[in-house]
Amino acid sequence: MHVVVTGGAGFIGSHLCDALLSRGDTVWCVDNFCTAQPDNIAHLMDVPGFRRVRADVSDGLDIPGSVDAVAHLASPASPPDYDRMPLETLAVGSRGTENALRLAHEHRARFVLASTSEVYGDPEVHPQHEDYWGHVNPVGPRSVYDEAKRFAEALSAAYRRRLGVNTGVLRIFNTYGPRMRPYDGRVVSTFIRQALAGAPLTIYGDGRQTRSFCYVDDLVRGIVAMLDTTEPGPLNLGNPSERTVGELADLVLAVTGSRSGIAFRPLPVDDPARRRPVIERARERLGWSPRVTLEDGLRYTVAWFMNRVPHGERVEA
Repeated sequence: MHVVVTGGAGFIGSHLCDALLSRGDTVWCVDNFCTAQPDNIAHLMDVPGFRRVRADVSDGLDIPGSVDAVAHLASPASPPDYDRMPLETLAVGSRGTENALRLAHEHRARFVLASTSEVYGDPEVHPQHEDYWGHVNPVGPRSVYDEAKRFAEALSAAYRRRLGVNTGVLRIFNTYGPRMRPYDGRVVSTFIRQALAGAPLTIYGDGRQTRSFCYVDDLVRGIVAMLDTTEPGPLNLGNPSERTVGELADLVLAVTGSRSGIAFRPLPVDDPARRRPVIERARERLGWSPRVTLEDGLRYTVAWFMNRVPHGERVEA
């Protein structure tokens, strides 16, 4: 297939480009590099079938030639990023999504939206299934990301109903793995960076809040499977193994061999207390379920941080 991946140089997007190229697809990687790292795709620049387009999808999306599928991953995706770029986050969720949908409509291509578990907000239903409408603060500090994704889902559904576009929506839960940025603000990358530096691991709140961590290779298998179907979704993609943040800290310390302590800080506003996906629909409709345990995934991720992150990145906490 000829696949356009918006946000293709990002953490997840670059792994998706790898997977698509490895099976022989042609990939157009579209990114404005506001949060992506060029190193994520440096190894692909000379790979046959790989094309890089430096562009902001919110301003338009012009791809020459045929397009069989569009995977829309473009968006700031961590709290420090969308706090720094609130208007850009809202723009890529609205205008950017519509530009990607128009491209799919023009080419009669499959369209898959990378939505997020954040559409559930601080959920009052646990675990979270796709029929749950969520509990989101529309004006809180996280709202620019939450509501941008909720609007993107609504827009995708409207293009499907009104214009017959072959759309699909995936709700992605906490993902981790190689190519995460050390200072992206995500809990896994923060803990690993701090542990390798010998600095205290920062836990916000009491550490009893839960998350469900999915290794990036597992997630990408699910995205590829979704691209190959006409399934509309929404479908949850995540690992239903629920862990507390405190347990994650203990695992990171064990994997790194670090003697770092723990530093507790106040819990941010609207931070979800519990998060775990119900993935029965993904199992039934995509034949997908995660394979990599958190312990193994952390080993792979720590090894990447130790081998790839410049020394100076690990010194600071």
